[in-house]
Amino acid sequence: MRPGPEPPKGRGSPVNPAGRFEPRSFEPVWDDLESARDEGLAGGVGPATELFVDTARTILTTNDSPDVPFDVSINPYRGCEHGCAYCFARPSHAYLNLSPGLDFETKIFFKPDAPRLLERELAKPGYVCKPIALGTNTDPYQPAERRLRLTRRILEILSSREHPFGIVTKSALVLRDIDLIGPAAARTQANVMVSITTLDPALAGCLEPRAASPGRRLETLRALSAAGIPCGVLASPMIPGLNDHELERILEASREAGATIAGFILVRLPHEVKEVFTAWLTTNVPNRKEKVLSAIRSTRGGALYDPRFGARMRGEGPYAEILARRFAVATKRLGFARERFALDTSRFRPVAADSSPRGLFR
Repeated sequence: MRPGPEPPKGRGSPVNPAGRFEPRSFEPVWDDLESARDEGLAGGVGPATELFVDTARTILTTNDSPDVPFDVSINPYRGCEHGCAYCFARPSHAYLNLSPGLDFETKIFFKPDAPRLLERELAKPGYVCKPIALGTNTDPYQPAERRLRLTRRILEILSSREHPFGIVTKSALVLRDIDLIGPAAARTQANVMVSITTLDPALAGCLEPRAASPGRRLETLRALSAAGIPCGVLASPMIPGLNDHELERILEASREAGATIAGFILVRLPHEVKEVFTAWLTTNVPNRKEKVLSAIRSTRGGALYDPRFGARMRGEGPYAEILARRFAVATKRLGFARERFALDTSRFRPVAADSSPRGLFR
């Protein structure tokens, strides 16, 4: 078997493995490179992004994981075009009988009923207001949002009800919605976390091919801060032997840009992400592949992933302890706040004011 062709330009995963629920898997043999190009798996442009309607029946997702700092979230999209090779959300595409590899970043499902479903949830008599997180699974500001505007419509509803929310993103598109986020932040009801994995444009270009450049993300922090919006940085994921040496520099640059809180997560490789990320290492940094994988195993009890709460975010062992200590020392030196943003839930209005006669008898 000959070596495979180059992965498609502008995509993060070089492979498209079968999901873990599929009864069969296929291993391509690249005897015919022309045929591979037709499938969008050889060098050049492709495969193109496809959008599919996701007919969700509910929109709010609750969380009871003790190591995740939110109770309720909204994900307007399934799959993410940013194409981050390490993305822990990739295995969710297996539930759709699709691959967590290229399918995850090229077959994007969107929820057109998300605003209507949110209105319905907020109007329920027993609804209890808790801050809603956007961007906890896939990015709410990925490229499809420019046209579909689902995230903006969700923010319009939350803002009209004075409902608190937090956003996590890698995209500068969040600046489009400053007119909504700014007033909510002035009421202590909004914040934004920007994820920065590396300050190296070349590394970011192949690791996170369709996300904003590192410089653009720092500019986003500056713009958010200038608008009075509380913002922070997630130096995540930290990947041993690849970007971990940048931890302090990412924190320093983000603090200078206006971030006031910070967080980090050790790279997580659940389920099929192991195969996708290993293939990415083979394609992009083959000389560092074994070093990176060995270092990850040293933090996961000899495996590439440990799903236990607490351990899954930080890892264990000497390397994990040193990384956590470096983060603690750097954030203290730079004056990052030690507590997360507190959001005001007391102002929430479940139903918009309606003085019309029809509204009096609802």
